[in-house]
This record gives sequence, structure tokens and C-alpha cells, in this order.
Amino acid sequence: MDQRARPYRSVLYIPGSKDRALEKARGLPVDAIIFDLEDAVAPDEKENARATLAAALEQGGYGSRMRIVRINGLDTQWGEADAKAAAAMDCDAVLLPKVESTAQLDALAALIGEKPIWAMMETPRGMLKAAEIAAHPQLTGFVMGTNDLAKELQTRFRADRLPMMAGLGLCLLAAKAEGIVIVDGVYNAFKDADGLKVECDQGRDMGFDGKTLIHPAQVDVANAAFAPSEAEIDLAKRQIAAYEETEASGQGVAVVDGKIVENLHVVTAREILAKADAIAALEE
Repeated sequence: MDQRARPYRSVLYIPGSKDRALEKARGLPVDAIIFDLEDAVAPDEKENARATLAAALEQGGYGSRMRIVRINGLDTQWGEADAKAAAAMDCDAVLLPKVESTAQLDALAALIGEKPIWAMMETPRGMLKAAEIAAHPQLTGFVMGTNDLAKELQTRFRADRLPMMAGLGLCLLAAKAEGIVIVDGVYNAFKDADGLKVECDQGRDMGFDGKTLIHPAQVDVANAAFAPSEAEIDLAKRQIAAYEETEASGQGVAVVDGKIVENLHVVTAREILAKADAIAALEE
């Protein structure tokens, strides 16, 4: 599936050490799962978590969901063993935390071979190096770590996330320049559906592909926010039809709802329809 068409509306963190959570995830309507060996796993459970997760992935049952394994940093006592274990797992990508340089990605690539890499972007230094990191040949996705970023920036919480806009924007620019996936950070108040929707809508308006989630209760809100709406799908179809009709006749310019339709609008319209089709296929 084309990278830009594949849905990443909902990207749920699941502890790699919890059999029950790993089993439940098989039935959740999420587009991607981050199987976590880092923050969600206690230090004394790290080694067992690798075996538990490997067995769950080998068993399968996750359908067409993107399966991403987040390892511990390579500067920790668990990172190298995590990376080697993840290389042998039936997963689609390995997620490295607190990426601040391409050298970290090179080190991971040396341990996991050609498996795709995703990067957690969660520090000021990472934000400032976003363009270089996004251009790494093995990197295919960014995950925003907004909790760690807020800690590093010493910000106060604001619903509009104004203190984070510079960092979020740098990562968005880098991701779009290189054509990689970028998903927004988590919303911590998992029972606050209204607040989650506001933040999802903001992320979608900014250009994020989806939202990382910490609880299954957040899935429906994220899926709705990052999916093309019926109005967007209808407009896309009408834009394509009008443009193709004008091209065929060789006369005038295409106009829909009083607005000129150019080739760039048609490209976007086709991407919208491709994403809608991909979502429909996931939900069959």
C-alpha cells in the first residue's frame, strides 16, 4: 500500500509484557499498534517482555494493522538486546526513543538489518535535527513524544499547545519534505473525549497522519478525526470529475463551488479517495 494512502489514524501503545493487552489489541479497530518495550515495561520485566511480545507477534492475529516495536534506547542496558530481538520479530518497523542524530539510526540499523525504522521525536535537540533525521534512508516514520517534549521545554499545559508549535512544526516540515509518516503525540486525559477531539482536529489540520493513543477508549475519536469526511470525499470526486471533463474538452478551466480546480487540487483529491478506500478495506 502506498505510504501516503495507508491509514495511521489511530496508533495505540500496548505494553509488550502484558498477555491480556496483547490479546485484546487483536480485536481493536486501530490502524497501527506500538508494542512497547520501553516506558510501559518495568525494569525487572524487560527481558521477559521480549519473549512475551515475540510469541504474540508469531501467533499473529493483528490483521493488516501496522506493527511497530518500540525498544529501549541503545544507551540503556536493554537497548541492544531489544533491537536484536525486534529484528527477529514479525513486525513492520522498530521505533527508537529520543532520537537526536542520524548516528543513533545508523547504530540501530547495524543491529536490525533492513527492517524499517521509526523515530520518537521528543527532545529539543531532536527537533533541531529533524530534517537530517527524516532524510535517513531507513527511516519511514516519526512519532511525536509530546510528554517528554513538554518536560524538556518546561512548558505549562495549554489546550492550544502553543508552546510546542515550533517543535511540532519543525518535525512536520521534515516529515513532509521526505514523504515519511508522522503521528501526533498522546492526549493524557483518556476519559476526556471532547478534549481529545479538539487536539485530534488540531493535529489533522496541521497535517499529522494520525494520533498516538494510550487507551482503547480513544480509538473512535481519533479514527473519525483523521479519516476523510463525507464532505471531503464528495468534494474530491467532484473536483476530479470537473478537471477531467475540462481536460477532455480542452476548453476553459475547471471550477467547483466557485473555486478554480488545478492539478495540485486533483492530486490531493485522489489522495483523499485513496485513503478513504484504504480505510474501507481495513474495516471490511
